[in-house]
Amino acid sequence: MSEAVPFITVANLLAALLTLIPFFWMAFCPRTASARVVALPLAPKLLGPALLCVPYILVTVAAGDFHWQWCALYAALPVSIAVLLWQAAEIDSGQRGNWRDFLILIVLGLSVDLRWFEAAWPAHLAVFNKMLLLDAGIYGFILVRQLDGIGFDLRLRLRDAGIGLREAAFYTPIALVLGLALGFLHVHRAWPHPAMIPAAWIFTFFFIAVPEELFFRGWLQNLLERRIGRTAALLVTAVLFGLAHFNKRTANFNWRYVLLAAIAGIFYGRAWRSDRRVGASAVTHATVDTIWSLWLR
Repeated sequence: MSEAVPFITVANLLAALLTLIPFFWMAFCPRTASARVVALPLAPKLLGPALLCVPYILVTVAAGDFHWQWCALYAALPVSIAVLLWQAAEIDSGQRGNWRDFLILIVLGLSVDLRWFEAAWPAHLAVFNKMLLLDAGIYGFILVRQLDGIGFDLRLRLRDAGIGLREAAFYTPIALVLGLALGFLHVHRAWPHPAMIPAAWIFTFFFIAVPEELFFRGWLQNLLERRIGRTAALLVTAVLFGLAHFNKRTANFNWRYVLLAAIAGIFYGRAWRSDRRVGASAVTHATVDTIWSLWLR
């Protein structure tokens, strides 16, 4: 039996830093990040995302598990996304949504949901895959495509919190009644230490809620609205969000999770479209997930 790969190492910490820099740079300094990338000549602008293979190299070389084909994937896929979205920007200047936009969303969504690339990583380090694909999407959709109306700005306002908590308050009674009736939710006998609540919420907000809300609301619902209208886009995105949870907590189709996630997606989508702010829907999402994980899972 091979020895377990340590989770906290210098290489892993450096890789995590390099992975999180693009995410937080765009989330908190969107104008600066956009101005820097827009000013680049075309070749470095489109080839720059190849650097997203560096975290893979750091982690896997240190773990003795490096493979050239995976390294090539993490270099080529972000570049391909940037090139396709640059083409989409050139062809679809009105931002009605081009087939390239939806192709990239399908590839990103399925690769995360079906864990296509997680075999590239040592055990317990596959979280890097999700974050690197998110970085590739952020670079492509926001900095190259310059898709408007995404609302990826995590400098939260009181209004974002108000909208997010309002939608969480609307959804929670529905989830409680339906979830308990279906046997999906179970009230915990032991309640968490109070210090765990803000820690769990902050972690959930940044590493679960924001990535999922950026994908489903900022990119998918945003693009669908331009094609099928506000209400239809809200409902279709909610259904797809629910289906994305089909394999969670089970080896089979978890229809209870799909149903509750789809209903939740309606309220997450409402929060986002109020002001077109990912931060607002991420507040709803993080609040719902924190209540579930600490008191009802």
